[in-house]
Amino acid sequence: MSHFELRDFSYYTIAPFQLRLEAGETVSLSGPSGSGKTLLLRALCDLDPHRGEVLLEGVPCSETEPHLWRRRVGFLPAESSWWYDTVGEHFPLRNGLSLSELGFDAEVLSWDIHRLSAGEKQRLSLLRLLANRPRVLLLDEPTANLDAENRDRVEWLLTGWLKQQGCAVIWVTHDPAQRRRIAKRHYDIVAGRLQEVESL
Repeated sequence: MSHFELRDFSYYTIAPFQLRLEAGETVSLSGPSGSGKTLLLRALCDLDPHRGEVLLEGVPCSETEPHLWRRRVGFLPAESSWWYDTVGEHFPLRNGLSLSELGFDAEVLSWDIHRLSAGEKQRLSLLRLLANRPRVLLLDEPTANLDAENRDRVEWLLTGWLKQQGCAVIWVTHDPAQRRRIAKRHYDIVAGRLQEVESL
């Protein structure tokens, strides 16, 4: 089972802090635009410089090959990149692909990328990330472009995934109701510091 730990971790202009997530735990993260939420997620998956240490199951990022770390610590940006022409080319391993759980059928694998809406790209990029079976999920507003029905689908899928896989999640969202649904611990970035929020 995974646990994800930050020791004297700092990045950009954010002061050092400690944080530990247990297996299957989700914490929510919020903060003003430009406060550093996305930069935090990028630093945690070793895409941007940081100070201090981050460990997965006791193994430091600094002792792990970057490509292996990014496979185990999966980052879902607000806008994902697509480098092939069709959806299916991005899913070479399709075992257990939960297309129907996010409102798709198998036909979507033949679709051209340019025909996808922002919300469809968001849902499919989540499935693409989960196909790697990461031990940690770093989610940057994964339901921001979705209507209520598809938002609920994503939340339901991720809730089941966490129970089954036991991974840890940091979920960026500005919706207080969603924060209450998905997490028991909540953090805000305020004036360059990560602060735990006692109640929402």
